Amino acid sequence: MDVEIMYRPSYSLALVRLAPHEEIRVEAGSMVSMSDGVSIQTQATGGLLKSLARSIAGGESFFQNVFRAPAEGGEITLAPALPGDLAVLELEGQSMLIQSGSFVAAETSLRIDTTWGGARAFFGSEGLFMLRVSGSGKVIVSAYGALHRRDLSPGERYTVDSGHLVAFPDHIGFKVRPVGGIKSTFLSKEGLVVDLTGPGPVYIQTRSIETFLSWLLPKISSRRE
Repeated sequence: MDVEIMYRPSYSLALVRLAPHEEIRVEAGSMVSMSDGVSIQTQATGGLLKSLARSIAGGESFFQNVFRAPAEGGEITLAPALPGDLAVLELEGQSMLIQSGSFVAAETSLRIDTTWGGARAFFGSEGLFMLRVSGSGKVIVSAYGALHRRDLSPGERYTVDSGHLVAFPDHIGFKVRPVGGIKSTFLSKEGLVVDLTGPGPVYIQTRSIETFLSWLLPKISSRRE
């Protein structure tokens, strides 16, 4: 599978070239276009119960689509719901924790899990829930806004607002906490943050959906009054 990211960083589009009979698992609603002969099968990835868990806890679609190229190969283009960037993460026998809303597509060789023990630490964090993607293969992730990579050195601590966190390898230590006390959290309009401890890369999106909605919804309400 070859992936080319076009028109970045504001309105990125992933052009995925598939080898003969190659398959790709795609989040529902992410397909933009595809070449002739590419078939689609909708399935509950990982079984019905795991798919249901991902839908309820992870915010992902209950069903995902598996696209399969014909004998001569094919292509498919993908894009996220919100404007922003895309990136291809290549896993080699490792695991990445990916914000549920940032998952776009993955090779079928990768396993997507919502039941790993650390998942509950993120639950309720501005709607944040992390998927554990493991194995060897390529996964496509999206960012609301541009995507910023920060490489942490061994033992280095770094704090990211939960609404801006996209992905990081699962060997990185993490702790989810309020940004301060109840008073400071309320007055600063900041919610939960994630303390990360290196080594390893951390992927951050430059915009937060929660912050955007906090700005937008009061304006909509005031116009209705």
